[in-house]
Amino acid sequence: MLRLERVNGKNVWGLLKLQVSEEQKSFVADNNTSIIEAYTAITGNGYAFPFGIYDGDTPVGFVMIGFDTDDYWDDAPAIAKGNYNLWRLMIDTAHQGKGYGKEAVKLALDFIRTYPCGNAEYCWLSYEPENQVAAKLYSSFGFKETGDMDGEELIAVLKL
Repeated sequence: MLRLERVNGKNVWGLLKLQVSEEQKSFVADNNTSIIEAYTAITGNGYAFPFGIYDGDTPVGFVMIGFDTDDYWDDAPAIAKGNYNLWRLMIDTAHQGKGYGKEAVKLALDFIRTYPCGNAEYCWLSYEPENQVAAKLYSSFGFKETGDMDGEELIAVLKL
């Protein structure tokens, strides 16, 4: 049974070892970068919720959720203000093709719908235009592309 566990001093080292395939590295930041971004968001008066994705006791991936903006995010898209963000999702290359990505998105949305930072109208995310696997996955949950961009990435939103 898949579950999310907050990144902590005991599990962080195992999560840092997880990697996507070489072809996918241009689609998602490594977990080191993600955990640093979570820390800097929190120290910048923002919100970040980094989680390991586990099948039993085995780490299989990483997901990170954000809310609103922080003091240092100068070029945040308008949708970020007051909304949740499925900021990062990765499944380790050894564990892909087992349905973990879909189940992890469901678990992340379940967490978001507890509204840990207060109510919001939307959950948004972004992905590289070439990442058709991500587009299909997020679309299956009802995320719709807005036509807006976050840097070089397409933005898609889901009404909560």
